Amino acid sequence: MPDFIALSRGSTLFSGVFLFLLLIFGCTVEPVETDLLLPVDFSNIPEGMVLTYHQTEKIEIRIQTDPRLVEMINKETILYPADLYTDLEFDPAGDSDSIEPGSYVLPVDKTRIPMDPAIKILSINPSFLSVRLERKITKTFKITVPYIGTPAQGHLAMEPVCEPAFVQLTGAESLINGIDQLKTKSIDLAGAGEEFKKNMPLDLENPLLYSSSHTMFTVTVPIQQQMVTKTVADIPIQVWNTTSKVKIEPPVITIEIKGPFDTLGNRTIVDQIYAFIDLKDLTTGIYARHAYINVPVDLLMTGATPQVFTVKIE
Repeated sequence: MPDFIALSRGSTLFSGVFLFLLLIFGCTVEPVETDLLLPVDFSNIPEGMVLTYHQTEKIEIRIQTDPRLVEMINKETILYPADLYTDLEFDPAGDSDSIEPGSYVLPVDKTRIPMDPAIKILSINPSFLSVRLERKITKTFKITVPYIGTPAQGHLAMEPVCEPAFVQLTGAESLINGIDQLKTKSIDLAGAGEEFKKNMPLDLENPLLYSSSHTMFTVTVPIQQQMVTKTVADIPIQVWNTTSKVKIEPPVITIEIKGPFDTLGNRTIVDQIYAFIDLKDLTTGIYARHAYINVPVDLLMTGATPQVFTVKIE
């Protein structure tokens, strides 16, 4: 199996060096054959076009040269320059004034390979390069931000705010027009209990095929507590402003309250709820009375059972 050797751009393998070696060694050496891999440099893309496909990234050439040059060649790296504009200008499918989008087959030009005349190129594989050009367009998209994961219990993620909210994306016409919705990478909400910000990149299948006016986006994720309902049962009915013996039926009340999840889960706040009946200026007798319920700020009472109490003052 022959060794594969890559060569550098713009490097000409040097007749002067070769002659110098011959003078030093003073003898003729039988030439050897070896295979080299040259990366293809697709350059000079026609204005307003994008290279969206190329089948070949490297070409293989078989060379014959003095074995004393092989080690030196192995230390060099050159590229095969595929000059697209020049090639298409003379291609039957192209035009010197207006090169159209489409698929093209370009011959590999042996004369472009920067080899010294002392190195003989025996074969080139492949002998043609297949490429496809598409028209380059720019389109403005509104950015959307997908979520994954679940926020902390009792919390909801609201619509995110993205800065900037829009982006200009440039690329091949078919690729740009194929984008229905431009998104950032997904933001993980796992365990989030409060608003947070994060810098996110675009979620593009192949970002090298596009250029954008912004590469990173600052996303603000609003987190809101859910409003929940809770039943607080058997709250004792207190009596105020009397020194008489009083009997209240029933002696307790059950209420339903609504509020933010964290507030209702705070035992200290819930313990601030109490109920009372004010008996000021009432004398001995039996009365029907409503109870007053003290509910902390941010909580709302949505129901109570019972609503009327029998008060017997002795």
